[in-house]
Amino acid sequence: MRGCRGLNLIGTDLVEVCPSYDPGGNTALLGANLLYEMLCVLPGVVHR
Repeated sequence: MRGCRGLNLIGTDLVEVCPSYDPGGNTALLGANLLYEMLCVLPGVVHR
């Protein structure tokens, strides 16, 4: 995702995380990490 930094991105999308099919929470954790990475590459968003 960070390889997209500098591109003219307008928005991103995380389609679905369904807790009922993810009893261990792995999909939810991956979804949260991907969403963070998506926000980091959007213009004007500062990551720490």
